[in-house]
Amino acid sequence: MTVRIERIGGLDGDRRAAITAPFAEAATVKRFAFSPHHLTLALTDEHGIDGGLIAQLYWDWMHVEILAVPERYRGKGLGRALLEQAESVAAAAGCTGAWVDTYSFQSPGFYEKMGYSVFGRLPNYPAGEERIFFAKQLTAAD
Repeated sequence: MTVRIERIGGLDGDRRAAITAPFAEAATVKRFAFSPHHLTLALTDEHGIDGGLIAQLYWDWMHVEILAVPERYRGKGLGRALLEQAESVAAAAGCTGAWVDTYSFQSPGFYEKMGYSVFGRLPNYPAGEERIFFAKQLTAAD
């Protein structure tokens, strides 16, 4: 059998599942079955979806992949409401913590106000800026 590396366009659910299957197999051997549950909270208006939150829940943690609020809606508490609702869903699902990454030019202060603490930094990503990793312990009250 010849195996090659192929660049593919588009990553739908089936392709993602095929790529992550070996990861899931290895994790399952160690008794950490990889079966993420996706959480999506959308901000909607009369035109449809306009921002929101995308996260994955697995291994007792929530990973917030995207939290996006359009500029015109900022300062209205929507980011806070999205994150609080996601934390509540995650805690109810048995998650004990949440983590997220952002950039120094985006919203690190927001996550600090929400009770998240820095656990890592990637310098010069992008040049002259940092990618910052935050985590927070969740409680049943979240």
